Amino acid sequence: MRYLRVLGRFWGTALAAELEYRGNFLIAALSSLGGAVGSLFGISLLYQGGYQPGGWRLEEALLVLAAFLMLDGLAFTLLSPNLNRVVEQVQKGTLDFVLLKPLDSQFWLSFRTLSPWGLSDGLIGLFIWFYAGSRLGLGLADYLLGFGLLALAFVMLYSLWFVVASNSIWFVKVANATEVLRALLEAGRFPVQAFPAAYRFFFTFVVPVAFLTTVPAEAALGRLNLSGLGLAFLIALGLLLFSRVFWRFALRNYTSASS
Repeated sequence: MRYLRVLGRFWGTALAAELEYRGNFLIAALSSLGGAVGSLFGISLLYQGGYQPGGWRLEEALLVLAAFLMLDGLAFTLLSPNLNRVVEQVQKGTLDFVLLKPLDSQFWLSFRTLSPWGLSDGLIGLFIWFYAGSRLGLGLADYLLGFGLLALAFVMLYSLWFVVASNSIWFVKVANATEVLRALLEAGRFPVQAFPAAYRFFFTFVVPVAFLTTVPAEAALGRLNLSGLGLAFLIALGLLLFSRVFWRFALRNYTSASS
């Protein structure tokens, strides 16, 4: 409960500061709408002439795109404004002040602020999700299962991003690695089955892009069996625990600015 109260204070002050510039929301919404239109146009090109990439119908592929937009919106709202600052904290030595606070350092670095301008992406993705679901005849249980897998996908993305950010304790140019990670995640706009076999292997077992967008869509479509659900849960839990262990290991190698 103490951490929930602190989280409420964090996000309340962040919203108060961000909403001083309300015109930003309109600009962000227009930018998100333009990006979504571009993605829809790109998908529509793949389905010209009756072609179905990977055997996915257009409405099914829209579920994958919707999952990507919702996940990208959450990342822009919570992950980007927090985890991208870890590098700056290390470089400027202000990480020392974080470690001295009576709060868990990983919690502080992960949830200190938020940027509401990413919500426009999430809302557009939510609209596409329900639109595609209505065309496919999905029920309430299908929607809930898809959202559950999307929550696991967010845990995976957070864990990967935090591990990359934690490397700033050893390496200075970690921000470039973060951009590479985001570029790889762009592949999540399309079903992983639409890629050649080598790419499918890479996006499943090396960088789990498939588990971020394709698997939630498959869960909503009823294509994911219990073993697949269990595997997604174990991957999310394993990555989260690894991010925690890796951060504790990184702190043991951290040389503070005052030492």
